[in-house]
Amino acid sequence: MRRSLIATVAALAAALSLSTVPAAATTGDLDPRELQQSSDAVHAAGMYGFYSQARAGHERWSGASGVADVQTRRPVRPGMPHRIGSITKTFVSVAILQQVERGRIDLDAPVARYLPGLIPGERGDKVTVRMLLNHTSGIGDHIAGIFPSLLEGSPKSLDDNRFRTFTSAELVRHGLAAPSPGAPGSQPGSYSNTNYVIAGLVLQKVTRMPVEDYITRYVIRRAGLRETAFPRSPYIRGEHSKAYENMYGLIDPPKDYSVYDMSWAGVAGNLVSTMDDLNTFYRALLRGKLVGGASLAEMRRTVKISVGGFVMDYGLGLYPLELPCGRFWGHDGGVFGMGTQSLISEDGRRELSFGMNLMKYQRFDENGQMLPNDIDPAVFRFLMTAACGGTAAPSLKAAPSIPLLPTSRSLAGIR
Repeated sequence: MRRSLIATVAALAAALSLSTVPAAATTGDLDPRELQQSSDAVHAAGMYGFYSQARAGHERWSGASGVADVQTRRPVRPGMPHRIGSITKTFVSVAILQQVERGRIDLDAPVARYLPGLIPGERGDKVTVRMLLNHTSGIGDHIAGIFPSLLEGSPKSLDDNRFRTFTSAELVRHGLAAPSPGAPGSQPGSYSNTNYVIAGLVLQKVTRMPVEDYITRYVIRRAGLRETAFPRSPYIRGEHSKAYENMYGLIDPPKDYSVYDMSWAGVAGNLVSTMDDLNTFYRALLRGKLVGGASLAEMRRTVKISVGGFVMDYGLGLYPLELPCGRFWGHDGGVFGMGTQSLISEDGRRELSFGMNLMKYQRFDENGQMLPNDIDPAVFRFLMTAACGGTAAPSLKAAPSIPLLPTSRSLAGIR
């Protein structure tokens, strides 16, 4: 089991191909029937619950398929609050860039300028704020240290930590103790949640406000979000879905982790939001409502980073996704039992966000190769339908293609 988790999460993209999609496909109007059918197909393929929103200009479509609770069969609804995981990183990056615009933070200044001694030795003088945000710091991830049983093929630490509150200092200590994936500034970098925990501490130091309070006031409220908030307890407020974690068959049947103290993620991934709010957030970002043009250009300046063995382009809390109908920007997030993807076209016209309530449902053979499953291609078809229109429906082939929820691969808790 350990070998499959370490060596093969990157196989997720291998079952999908864009070979039959027109290279110059264009985004058309939203087709509610096609969108609902593709959403229903995700549930039919085995996903417990799937909820989403797509936008094209002034058009909006929201839909949901499946159940929020597999025992009561309570249905999922489009506006349910949902743990968005690492999409929180975009919010943190926006907050840092706001302080850059005010002259309080220098992206290329060492972290030691703001937090002397936090990162010990010479590394503290070499790691810059920019390196934190684009994951080229060479700082390891704290996840394996927080959930050590995953290294042994056991979910025990997931259950042990359900109501445990971790401090940012503890998370940073685990990250700094983890093996370094490379020298500061080297490429490819390595995706690390600890980077954003440290970035949150930098923000807190220069603003003299709790990082959650600053982001709430100057990012969430400025974007006009009504259903986005940092959790104050292990419980999700309002009518929500359960969160079923399968851990690639390690937890069978999948277990509900919707009640969970999210301090293990910190500001690297603890926000709760809705699909409507996420689309509103990314539209506000691309339209210059949250940061200026120069800051947005910095956010879209990408480097190569590695996530679970997969190399991708990554900016400052954003990454690009090349689709047949153009380039999209956004982020994904994955926590135990909940996954999310949110994307917006470069011109800001087309947007989509979707959430799911069953995670790591894939299976692997004895050689660490992913076995075919029905959920991945169904989710991929939905993504293409929402982003590019029904004419861009992909076919299946054994060739690499666009990865689904790429940064969520880090949450196997394994390196």
